[in-house]
Amino acid sequence: MQTTAWFGVPTAHTAAPHSLAHLPVRLQRARSTKAFASRQSATRTTISHLSPGSRQCLCGHHVCCLSFCSKHALRRRHLDHNSTPKAASDATDGHSQEEEEATRLASQVGSSLAAANAAVAKDAADESIANPRHDSAKEVSPTGRRWNRRWTIIGLCFVAFMLCNMDRVNMSIAILPMAKQYGWDTATIGIVQSSFFWGYLLTQVAGGVWADKFGGKRVLSFGVIWWSMATALTPLAASLGLPVLLVMRACMGVGEGVAMPAMNNLLSRWVPVGERSRSLALVYSGMYSGSILGLALSPHMVATLQWPSVFYVFGFIGIFWFLAWERNASSSPAVDDKISKEEKEYITSQTVTQREGTKVPWKQILSKGPVWALILSHFCHNWGTFILLTWMPTYYNQVLGLDLMKSGFYSVLPWITMAIAANIGGWVADAMVARGVTVTRVRKIMQSIGFLGPAFFLTQLSKVTTVKGAVLCMMACQGLDACSQSGLYSNHQDIAPRYSGVLLGMSNTAGVLAGVLGTAATGMILKTGTWDDVWRVAIILYLVGTVIWNLFSTGEQILD
Repeated sequence: MQTTAWFGVPTAHTAAPHSLAHLPVRLQRARSTKAFASRQSATRTTISHLSPGSRQCLCGHHVCCLSFCSKHALRRRHLDHNSTPKAASDATDGHSQEEEEATRLASQVGSSLAAANAAVAKDAADESIANPRHDSAKEVSPTGRRWNRRWTIIGLCFVAFMLCNMDRVNMSIAILPMAKQYGWDTATIGIVQSSFFWGYLLTQVAGGVWADKFGGKRVLSFGVIWWSMATALTPLAASLGLPVLLVMRACMGVGEGVAMPAMNNLLSRWVPVGERSRSLALVYSGMYSGSILGLALSPHMVATLQWPSVFYVFGFIGIFWFLAWERNASSSPAVDDKISKEEKEYITSQTVTQREGTKVPWKQILSKGPVWALILSHFCHNWGTFILLTWMPTYYNQVLGLDLMKSGFYSVLPWITMAIAANIGGWVADAMVARGVTVTRVRKIMQSIGFLGPAFFLTQLSKVTTVKGAVLCMMACQGLDACSQSGLYSNHQDIAPRYSGVLLGMSNTAGVLAGVLGTAATGMILKTGTWDDVWRVAIILYLVGTVIWNLFSTGEQILD
């Protein structure tokens, strides 16, 4: 930073405008003080000539005890008639001298003002060139538009995830009348429920690789169309026999398996780091919203239109999403023809540049401890999550004695809590990062809540005997579980932004494996055990995940 001698004193250029800015203030203060002293003197003189019982201010307001007018908010005090004129005169002379001094100072420095301002502007320009991203993390998107393109991508991803869970949870309602119609026992129900995860498991890593190679837009388009078709064909498959139904549910899983890796790839390209937690939380809350809609609508549709209707209607909705997606989405800002130049520059300055077709460094990825912490924690988390997703209506029906309609209604409430809590958690996490809390600490705090909260409330389920108590425990369990969206589900983009799609595919493969094993094991456990045994396994895995996550995870980038 250069300096300039101001009256013999070296002063930084940045301080010059600040000092000069006070000159007009000092001049104005001198004039105002002089005028005030004159008015004060006139007022006191007028008051001193009034009789003690009828003294009034110049404004006509009555005053007593030789005090100033309270209407003008002046300090009440007794007047010294002999000293007042002299004090006013001294104040006037003093402030006249201050005015003359300030005027002289303005004259001396006026010739240097333009040079100082030019120097300051030059220093600011040099600083901006040297540190182009200094304040970029704090900026709001400088587009000046009411609606930004990245919000469109986020919104469409939200709808895609809503459809994803609508098509998934409808089986948890339809399975009850289907089991009666086809004579399935609890073990068979568990196999039917878990068959979805067979296909879901196959495309987790593949979906990430495809998204990195071909772009998230194409992969997500394929996924939605594929699983929508499989959903619509489910009644036909069931009528052809159990093996055909299992294959169709696995095919549906293949389509949904690419959704998370493709979405993660898209948001890593479209969303700046300062908006990451809340954007991911919003998209993932689409899943919870889908669970809410699916569980709320399915019982009524089954009661009025029979159980095949939920598969036909939900399946065909995906076609409308596909048409909107193809028209409005792009894989990245670089290939989008509707994004403004300002928004594109803002996003690219806040995200890691992605290169389609980049070779995945598998050996390097698998050699990192935080990667394995993420994979194992995802497994521990999803065991309990998928049990609640697939078995909750059955729990309400078998343990609490609720019919199909009430089971569907009470199954909705925990997902409402989850949708709300996920977005609150996302905003809280981003606010903590903005206040200087390290990303590592934020991820550990949020995921610890996502593990320990559900573990605690699952222990309380064996102690409650009422529907209200059970539902409240489920709501608290799912609500606290949603903090995981700002924990492990946001961690892929933290540690490997360039390979976030692949990394999510790897960790979600472990999570899906937990879904396959947990859903099937629950059916086996219930043949000879109780629901307390089911919850006990989930609690143990939640605790194991907490230890692994806090010991080995990180929020820092470990892969370039």
